[in-house]
Amino acid sequence: MIFHIKHATRYRYTRPVFCEPMTLRLRPREEAAQRLLRFNLWIDPQPAGTCEFADVDGHTAVQIWFERPLTSLSIVVSSIVETLRSNPFDFLLSPEGVQVPLRYASPMRDALTPYLPPRAIAPEVQAAADAVLSSTGGRMPHFLTELTRWMYEGFERVARPHGDAREPTETLARRQGCCRDLTVLFNEICRAVGLAARFVSGYHDREATDGRRYLHAWSEVYLPGAGWRGFDPTEGLAVADRHVSLAAGAVPLLAAPTIGTFRGNGAESTMETQLIIRTGERAENVESVLDSALAAR
Repeated sequence: MIFHIKHATRYRYTRPVFCEPMTLRLRPREEAAQRLLRFNLWIDPQPAGTCEFADVDGHTAVQIWFERPLTSLSIVVSSIVETLRSNPFDFLLSPEGVQVPLRYASPMRDALTPYLPPRAIAPEVQAAADAVLSSTGGRMPHFLTELTRWMYEGFERVARPHGDAREPTETLARRQGCCRDLTVLFNEICRAVGLAARFVSGYHDREATDGRRYLHAWSEVYLPGAGWRGFDPTEGLAVADRHVSLAAGAVPLLAAPTIGTFRGNGAESTMETQLIIRTGERAENVESVLDSALAAR
């Protein structure tokens, strides 16, 4: 599938502020499941400097910095991406990856340490993991698909445009959450049975109930023989060609599309985003359509 994406982020400040160096992870990944055909980045005002670099998870990130105070900052990216994986189960697991709980063999386990539990799993999260494990007989694909189904059917999905992801225990107790909340809980349940899991930010082809597009989040789990594979508890499916990933990290902050702070006495900030996506093999005049929609806001 071909995705034509335009994503605008605008920051406004009540007083002139000094922006600290900001990290952008807005360039769609180039990996086995997707191919980046075109990418453009516009920043206004023009930064004093920019630096592209590979981050800890291998993504191409950009650091920008400014030398003068700002009252606003606009970041607009335009991308064309081809997604390539129509079958999310086109893999053959290695023998050690057929059953869960799983213990990765060295040296793979050492490499996956950041995506495994950094602390003891909360008892209520462990109990949820054990319940799904028991219902699937510990068979790897069945565990992941059942966990995805269980969360999709058993948790209310709510819109929460701002704020950090909630702790997994809070989401479990509430039985509701936005996509980032559900992804963090999904990852923690996977880690409870020994699976390496990471947080992914990006786009998908479904509009929200209000007719708008929003950034999306889902999980990737490392399967021996198959590598990182996506599962989306918010949508209740294994990830195939209807998702476009930007970045992935052990914690949500490491997959955030933009990260930065500012300095200014008494200054407050607001952030506005606009995301427009067109899908299909052909999208005539897509740039003019997207530019007009953005200009109208």
